Amino acid sequence: MPLLARTVTTSIAIGVRRGAVAALAPLLSDGRISTGGKVAIVIGPGHGQTIAESLAGRLPKASVRVVASGTLDATLGLIAELRQDFHDAVVGIGGGRTVDVAKCASSMLGMLFVAVATTLTHDGLASPVASLESHGRKTSFGVHVPIAVVVDIDQVRTAPPEQISSGVGDVLSNLSSIADWELAHRVTGEVVDGLSVSLARTAAEAILDLEPGSDRFLITLADALILSGIAMTVAGTSRPCSGACHEISHALDAFHGSPGLHGAQVAFGARFATWLRGEEELFAVTDRMMQVHGLPRSPADLGIDRDTFVAAVIAAPTTRPDRYTILEHLDPPPARVEELVDEYLATLDR
Repeated sequence: MPLLARTVTTSIAIGVRRGAVAALAPLLSDGRISTGGKVAIVIGPGHGQTIAESLAGRLPKASVRVVASGTLDATLGLIAELRQDFHDAVVGIGGGRTVDVAKCASSMLGMLFVAVATTLTHDGLASPVASLESHGRKTSFGVHVPIAVVVDIDQVRTAPPEQISSGVGDVLSNLSSIADWELAHRVTGEVVDGLSVSLARTAAEAILDLEPGSDRFLITLADALILSGIAMTVAGTSRPCSGACHEISHALDAFHGSPGLHGAQVAFGARFATWLRGEEELFAVTDRMMQVHGLPRSPADLGIDRDTFVAAVIAAPTTRPDRYTILEHLDPPPARVEELVDEYLATLDR
């Protein structure tokens, strides 16, 4: 008899609204995450300290831990600190790096984790993945999904504009990633999970044509990033949200010093990958959104030169050897990559 349904692991509580941080204590208690408020609050070097101080009266039993970077070493250091005392849960407050460190540390210790986002830079907020830097390279680690996710729109609004644009770029890249996955299905027979594709595509299409800066836009972007994380959980892989666009970004991270924020890099890679696949309609949609949100369309916009772009495209497939995308499909030798890049860059002047 076939299965009549499937179970999907997701956060049990998600709050996206203005003033959401003020409701953190009731969420912990009502959700039976921590009825007594004995939690470890993990913050970064930014304004997480201000938020932690605002929670002191509501969570008097909480302790605060500061992480200075988004590295594996910082994660291991946090693990050592958390082992010194008992906590009901770990609460990570901040941007992507802080949340990823706290998420990975809590997962390694088998502790409940609550993600509190103050920026919307990428889709790792509710995903089963943490991206950490180790020996100069970013590496993805499989982790437990946060038991709760909180996004305070008031806090998000204070973040630098380029961080919001980065979140847009990461969600927008879903469309290119899905196209790469479907290409792999047609050519190699790789199984595509329809539900995860629907979630990832819905997330990307939800932000199209919304007015930047409005509460509705920020709330929809937060929902889209969370939905992308759920799509990866459903698929059991980052496939619905990671294709050639992310391979190019990973190469920029590994070999060229991460010239831009993650979302900016993957949007840049998605535009090129979409051009390679010859998808004119998707290319037009991607290009329009990138212009509206000030995302990099050319190497110069990202702060790199043409040769660095070529080198990143050549190295991109090595960052995900088991992944089939338009780059693996074309499998161009280095000389052909240079020709393709030059042809692509010529379209920017039209």
